Amino acid sequence: MSRPAAVTPDAIRATVLAMLAEAGDPAPASDARFRRIVSVRKLRARLGAGDPATLSRHLNAIEAELVRAGLTGFAVPDVPPAIAAQMRALWEAAVATQLGDVVRLRHDAEQARETADAARHEAELRTELLRTELADLHTQLAARDEELLGLRLESRVLQERTRLLESASAELQSQLATAGESAAQAAGAHAGELAAERARYDGLSRQLLRETAHQRQTFQTERVRLEGELARAAERLAAFESLRDRLLAELAEERNGRQHAAAEAAALATVVEQQRQTLALVGTATATKQDAAGRRPTRSATRTTTAAASTSPRRAR
Repeated sequence: MSRPAAVTPDAIRATVLAMLAEAGDPAPASDARFRRIVSVRKLRARLGAGDPATLSRHLNAIEAELVRAGLTGFAVPDVPPAIAAQMRALWEAAVATQLGDVVRLRHDAEQARETADAARHEAELRTELLRTELADLHTQLAARDEELLGLRLESRVLQERTRLLESASAELQSQLATAGESAAQAAGAHAGELAAERARYDGLSRQLLRETAHQRQTFQTERVRLEGELARAAERLAAFESLRDRLLAELAEERNGRQHAAAEAAALATVVEQQRQTLALVGTATATKQDAAGRRPTRSATRTTTAAASTSPRRAR
């Protein structure tokens, strides 16, 4: 995209006309006077910016419009100066008006040209875009043609396969008809077998019901018998439990008696041991006194031993 100009042609034209109006000569009569009033340096100094080449080109165009349009060499012969001055002023006003229209028409033409250039550029861009799209379309059409050729070949293969499938379908239809007839015959035979099986099932069902009723009755009888046996077993179990309790009590009494007897036996063994020790002492004393006492003391010791022996069994009982 081009960079916008710092000074527009309209601004240049307005500045030139303003400089001519300030000089008191809105429509100069010669090229020299136009150049004296307006120059590239003065115009650039007045605008404050602008390319000298661009300003010179615009000045030449404005000079051609204002000076070379018929203002040079205008003279009215044999006319008084005052009338000639008035006529010249009137003519200059008409020419200025005409030049304004020319300038406006030229400006409109330039705008139309710019619009046409923009439209032409846009049309060229659009044409280029359309050419690109057309090239893409040609490529797509070529790809479509190749794809269409492949699809045609595939269609031929599919048509051949369809014919084969149709022939196979006809054969399968005939086989299906044969199979239908066989199925109908098999269905008839199956219906007969099903009726026979149903009759057999009914007989077996009745037999099963009779056997079930018999088994139910047998079960009820067996249940009554088992309930009686269960009651008798419960009674026997209660008797056994009472017997067990009695035996446990007797066992506890026996255990207590044995413990008491063991305690008494231990006490008796202690007494016997003490008596043995006493008898040993007595025997020792007797042995020492036998020589002096004679047979009498021996009899007394015998009586003592006999009395001790009779006392020990009594304590054991």
